Amino acid sequence: MAQPVNLNRYRKQKARANDTARATENAARFGRSKPRKEQQRLLTEKAARDLDGHKTDR
Repeated sequence: MAQPVNLNRYRKQKARANDTARATENAARFGRSKPRKEQQRLLTEKAARDLDGHKTDR
């Protein structure tokens, strides 16, 4: 006689695989590249420096 199969396990595995595939696709489509991240970091740092430069001492 065959062993019973837990269908919930297979359903959840399939759902996880679909979620992982969709996440990978979205990361490639909407994710930022390393140079873009570096550019954004530099712009943020420059904006902070400029803001600090405009502050007045009291």
